Amino acid sequence: MKKKIQAALALFVMTTPVLALADQQNDKQTTLDEVVVTATKTVEKRRDVPNAVIVKDALDLEDSPGQGIGELLANEPGIDWRTYGNYGGAAQTINIRGMGSQATQVFLNGINLNSPSLGSADIGRLPINGIEKIEVVKGGGSVLYGTGAMGGTVHLVSKDPERDQMIAKAKVGYGSQQSYELSAEHGMFVADNLGYYLTATRKETDGFRDNSDLEHNDLSMKLLFDMPEKIHVSFFTTYIDRENGVPGVKPPEGTAAHSINGTVLYNDQAASLVNKGESEDWHNVLEFKAHASDFVDLTMRTDYSDMQRYSLTRYNSSGTGVETWISNKNTGLEGFVDWHPVKPLTVLAGGQYRDYDSENEQGTIDAFGGSVAGSRSTVESSVFSHAAYAEAQYRPSTYVKILAGVRNENHSTAGSDVVPRLGLVVNPFVTTAIKLSHGKHFRAPTINDLFWPDTGFAKGNTALVAESGWHSDISLDQSLWHDKVMLTLSYFQTDIDDKIAWAEDPSDPNVIGFGGYWKPSNVNKFESKGLEFGFTIKPTDPLRIALSYTYLDAREEKVAGAWRQATNTADNTFKADVGYLFSFGLYGSMVVRYVDERPSAYANDSALTPEHVLDSYWTADIKLSQSLADHWLFTLTTLNIFDEEYDTNSSDFYGASFPSTANCGYPGVGRSFFVSVGYEF
Repeated sequence: MKKKIQAALALFVMTTPVLALADQQNDKQTTLDEVVVTATKTVEKRRDVPNAVIVKDALDLEDSPGQGIGELLANEPGIDWRTYGNYGGAAQTINIRGMGSQATQVFLNGINLNSPSLGSADIGRLPINGIEKIEVVKGGGSVLYGTGAMGGTVHLVSKDPERDQMIAKAKVGYGSQQSYELSAEHGMFVADNLGYYLTATRKETDGFRDNSDLEHNDLSMKLLFDMPEKIHVSFFTTYIDRENGVPGVKPPEGTAAHSINGTVLYNDQAASLVNKGESEDWHNVLEFKAHASDFVDLTMRTDYSDMQRYSLTRYNSSGTGVETWISNKNTGLEGFVDWHPVKPLTVLAGGQYRDYDSENEQGTIDAFGGSVAGSRSTVESSVFSHAAYAEAQYRPSTYVKILAGVRNENHSTAGSDVVPRLGLVVNPFVTTAIKLSHGKHFRAPTINDLFWPDTGFAKGNTALVAESGWHSDISLDQSLWHDKVMLTLSYFQTDIDDKIAWAEDPSDPNVIGFGGYWKPSNVNKFESKGLEFGFTIKPTDPLRIALSYTYLDAREEKVAGAWRQATNTADNTFKADVGYLFSFGLYGSMVVRYVDERPSAYANDSALTPEHVLDSYWTADIKLSQSLADHWLFTLTTLNIFDEEYDTNSSDFYGASFPSTANCGYPGVGRSFFVSVGYEF
């Protein structure tokens, strides 16, 4: 398979520049001129970025049938959107090239949204209506973004006010599962250089299963002071509040409802009818940019996040349980200079400091569901990191660009590391970009990995070291026929050593007398390689067709010599996206996705054959949008129109007879409808 992939890539690289030769004479503005900021922290054209990138703008967000950021990005080349059942409050993560959610760093206006406790970002919490642009940069980004940017980075950019124009939008929607949503946006410049943008969202759903309800509220505000080509100051703040049920897996068919002390704990639809979750997120960032001279640009950024989590978990065997309160308060400071000493050379140099303060409080629940007096215990922990980085870009001609960077990172518990990166971009034509990237990446242990309190059967491990590894990829971006066709092709390889995994340690008996402690250790290795293909064509102005395909060979080694397919990674994924604008203002779009079968559980660390496999599946979504009278917009969205039954993940179901278990799936949502009406002033 590897030889076939390499041969296909070589053939494509050799032939597409020939196709571009005639086209480039008349087409000087191509999609390769698309602006990307995330890859180098400065404004760059897509053709100058050595990484494979995905860019989604406001129109993409509006046209997509997807109800959130995860659905929009799902099955794009190299992108795996993972959920725990697609219910309202289910955690949603983005995985790039099979590397796992902890290896994807998610940013909102420069704020790192990854939880210091978990290491991943739940993108299901983020409202889509206030987002102007999404940039996904694939491949290791540790030089500029530090720990965790191993698979890539996702950067969300919120909307700005527009000069000489007031923006005011309101929308109301209702759909299946008693779901409704209210949202509003408003932005304008109140003076020549001073503007603001406000958003608000309220949504609720009963969910498609028992105990899968959600209540969500969010607010955001962006303030701008903008003197073009001189100074740009922005302050952004957002608040998100959520309450949701946590139904767990769907138990085996025929499972009888089970009660303890008059409370039904589970039935045949949900592994838990009582588990709940609550969260409050408050994110803030202040950014200052100055165009100091024709040769120097300065950027300073400071951010603060307060992330609060509450969970109620009761055990089906006894009715007892635990309440957990986790608080993460994160502070960051970063500054960098973008220096252009001579025209072909750009040097970016900067420093960064991050501080994470965490508090983990746990209390016991009795068999009647009440809190046990005096049972609460609290563990406080703090980690910090500081880094210096530099990256130089040199373009000796219009055909070649060279990039080299290095980062020195010091982490208070994981130690220090030096991370290099090299990149090369070749532009034989204005419509062609051949990109190569190679470098090191790393991920420090999370706060949970290090400091999870001793509960009698689980605990953290302060002796952990950081995961590290290397990545290499070669990509081709090719625009054809006056920007009507865009082709992308990438081949990548990556690895991780000292991968952190939680598992039972038989050599360390737990205090409850049942097996060993469940704790993390640096025992795993991970490798992935694959091929990504993207094709977009716009043969006529009303019609747009986009196709995406990813082949991924992801393997893990938990016992020396026992390599196997990594859990929850599919070999093949596919996406087709078709949109058409009718002459009377109706826009229709349809998205079809395919996910191959993938292992979700192995019997033990040395097993090579999966104990549980998630079946492959297809889904199809449709969205119809009709504009009327220049102000009104009516939409009808139908998700999973063929009512496909599928599982998104799996886990063990613990019923009344602990420790007897069955591995069960988290079901995806069936067919659903949502109708909305929007008005723009």
